Amino acid sequence: MNLFSIAWKSVKQRRLASALTALSVALGVMLMVVVIVISGAVDGVFNQRTIAYDLIVGAKGSDLQLVLSSVFRIQPPIANLPLMYLDQLKNDPRIETAIPLAFGDFTKPEHGAFPIVGTTTEYFLNEYTPGKMYEVENQPGTRQLNGHYDAVIGSQVAYQNDWKVGDKFSIVHGSADSETMHDELFEVVAVLRQTGTPNDRSVFLNLEAVYTLEGHQKSVEEVETRLQDFYGNDAERLALAMGQLKQLREKRAKGQELGDAEMGYGMDTPDAMKEITAVYVKTRSAFDAVRFQSELKNTSKAVAVNPIRPIQRLMTNIVGNIQKALIALTAMIIVVSGISIFVSIYNSMSDRKREIGIMRALGARRGSVFAIVLAESAVLCIGGGLMGWLLGHTLAIVAAPQVSAMTGLLLNPWVIDKSEFVLFPVLLVLGALVGFLPALTAYRTNVADALNG
Repeated sequence: MNLFSIAWKSVKQRRLASALTALSVALGVMLMVVVIVISGAVDGVFNQRTIAYDLIVGAKGSDLQLVLSSVFRIQPPIANLPLMYLDQLKNDPRIETAIPLAFGDFTKPEHGAFPIVGTTTEYFLNEYTPGKMYEVENQPGTRQLNGHYDAVIGSQVAYQNDWKVGDKFSIVHGSADSETMHDELFEVVAVLRQTGTPNDRSVFLNLEAVYTLEGHQKSVEEVETRLQDFYGNDAERLALAMGQLKQLREKRAKGQELGDAEMGYGMDTPDAMKEITAVYVKTRSAFDAVRFQSELKNTSKAVAVNPIRPIQRLMTNIVGNIQKALIALTAMIIVVSGISIFVSIYNSMSDRKREIGIMRALGARRGSVFAIVLAESAVLCIGGGLMGWLLGHTLAIVAAPQVSAMTGLLLNPWVIDKSEFVLFPVLLVLGALVGFLPALTAYRTNVADALNG
């Protein structure tokens, strides 16, 4: 009979105590597995190329805030750019694709306070992440974002509100907790399938509709000042913008503008009056991206940001440290569980002195007795760890659909992270450490005293 068989029999003799100590290890390992699975999903969201674009162009300011607002939609935008600048980007020979975005509104709080994104149909005709195209749910009436008050919604928005194609909703102005409601009703024309990106929790509107909403307008005088500041070194484009503003003033003076002049934007308002928040840019080559980024840095009121670099800093400095802290916390739980194994085995030594004495009298060497106690500790640690590993992945499998639907995180509970392979060697070492002192006590047991006790 080998050492582990004897150790297993000893574990079974103390079923309740052994089960409780192994369970404590199992719970610690289960928590660690869940943390690893969730961390993997978070890493997937932040570390992958979340958008299939080379640069994000926006107003000058914090590059991280620009990425968080335009890609992840969890920060307010810095400022706006003139819509006319979009044409300038599209006409640049280095740029292959330029997709406009406008932010600022949200769905009602009772509808989840999801961010509103004003854009064009072209947004959905490009990859959302390298190699992956948008797909829509197969619902009757699905169509493209063409109508003035059409809306395309992400999978999480549809799930939380039970919205489908044909449903209508209104939005709030400015911030998620704003009490200013827009009167316009938007109709869902398509529901995106889950992407595992912030698109799942976004509502997309026709960019032109955004310009007609109340509160999205500025006076001609304010726009004029902003354009002069933005195009101060570009006399040709500034003259074009000023010409459009002059024509608008003349129209308003004659009452010829289509729409409500007090809103600032009519249906025929010139581009000089309109603004966007950011532009997704895909360049024709990596070298073009570097050149364009450097050019804007030195000469423009706009900035071009590689979306990967700010997120890498965020992961390294903040998110990564939080993940490490959670893993350290669960590791402490496992260590405490190991201490409970030590206490359980050590306290049992006084009750097992006679058993140890008999083993020694029958020819068992001191080293064999020492090894049996170590093996018992290892069995409890490894057995509890295996049970915890199975429980952790089972919990992740059961909870994954609900978590994905509620948060937009794509959990893959079937994927085993490489760090999980370290768990069992660590548990084996932990078993040896916590079993050493009880094993040493068994090793030093005097046979005569044990048999006479």
